[in-house]
Amino acid sequence: MATTTKSEKGAPPHLALFPCAGMGHLMPFLRLAAMLASRGCNVTFITAQPTVSAAESDHLSSFFSTHPHIKRLEFQLLPYKKSKFLTDDPFFIQFEAIDNSVHLLHPLLSCLSPSLSAIVADLPVASSVSQLASDLSISTYTLITTSARFFSLVVYLPQLAQDKNTKNNAGGGNVYIELPGLGPMPVSSIPPAMLDDNNFFAVNISTNVLSLFKVKGILMNTFDWFEAEAIQALNSSGVAPHLAPILPVGPLESFEIEQASDFPWLDEQAPESVVFISFGSRTALSKDQIRELATGLEKSECTFLWVLKASKVDKDDKEGVEDIVGESFLGRTKKKGIVIKGWVNQEQILAHPAIGGFVSHCGWNSVIEAARLGVPILAWPQHGDQRINAEVVEKVGFGLWVRDWGWMGEKLVDGNDIADRITELMLSENLRTRAKEVKEKARQAREINGSSERLLQGLIDSFKSKEET
Repeated sequence: MATTTKSEKGAPPHLALFPCAGMGHLMPFLRLAAMLASRGCNVTFITAQPTVSAAESDHLSSFFSTHPHIKRLEFQLLPYKKSKFLTDDPFFIQFEAIDNSVHLLHPLLSCLSPSLSAIVADLPVASSVSQLASDLSISTYTLITTSARFFSLVVYLPQLAQDKNTKNNAGGGNVYIELPGLGPMPVSSIPPAMLDDNNFFAVNISTNVLSLFKVKGILMNTFDWFEAEAIQALNSSGVAPHLAPILPVGPLESFEIEQASDFPWLDEQAPESVVFISFGSRTALSKDQIRELATGLEKSECTFLWVLKASKVDKDDKEGVEDIVGESFLGRTKKKGIVIKGWVNQEQILAHPAIGGFVSHCGWNSVIEAARLGVPILAWPQHGDQRINAEVVEKVGFGLWVRDWGWMGEKLVDGNDIADRITELMLSENLRTRAKEVKEKARQAREINGSSERLLQGLIDSFKSKEET
């Protein structure tokens, strides 16, 4: 049996990557895996089975078929046990199932050859994986799949949870909190579940935050220029003393996969003329809001590509496009736009020269992809970290955010208002210019001597030096 204390002398470092459920978690881990492999590392990618969504399963198959040099390590989750938490969110249920099954990885990881140098874990399983890694005598790192700004709130949660005024005003009101080094943050931007002691989301965060003081480093899909204030606050120990070093190694690079999801229709459109609408892999708007969005698109008279989602999990999504938006809408707009269902390669679409604007829920992958590709955003956050991510978009200045639109479906946004904002997005030269400046800063971060590339290469070199000692 292979030992796990160190890899063979002189061998490339061997890293295991372990994401949780959902495309928002999977994508940055796949990108990091491809980047590490292209820089000479041996990479093992851990996948829990079964996945929640068909999109995850399909994407994993495509990824490994085009990256055969990356080893896939599948492990079967234990049968689901009824949770003590009242949640019907299939992704939270999967988080808990993965956490309950992590111990099954011990014999699988201990037999790997070459032996592991380190494991990079997702935050929702960081605590369990840290214990596993300690038993195997290997280092643990964490890859954070949200913004540095929201992550600052995450690590500040233990102090925040003790503030009754904050908890009483979760999700609304004019109350602000002061995060060290970050200034005031509206309590209305904090997900209410995060401050609910009986909610799985809050308990999971509180448990796993403690492990962040033991890991060797915290990798983030962001870059110094983009979130300088939050990164500095985290690394200065202002937000959380004794936190592991923050390593902004983004924007993580795209990778090639086998797919047939290209859109020749886009090739026929004028440069920067199409508005792209997508609310990510987990967010489904209400039927009423979908109809108002359709009205807004039609009234804006902008050319559009709309990725429509009507249920949280794609396996449950049985309705056709015409059943949701109506055949009459599709008929009236057939020369102006396309409505599709199912997961698409969003980064590929955003990279197309025809795309001139992005109506987004502000999931972090969406924000960082738009930043890397220079596409201005109309921010319409829905839940979780998305309001705080929208603050980043607004602060950097490459997007619009209409705070009055609310979130979590609390308001029905009128189609006329949507039309006005889409028109503003698509006609704003200031936003377009700023988005191109952001794109250039992102490119510079990924250059050989760029801030993010230096950190990533330095991390790889540190593994190599340990193997040689």
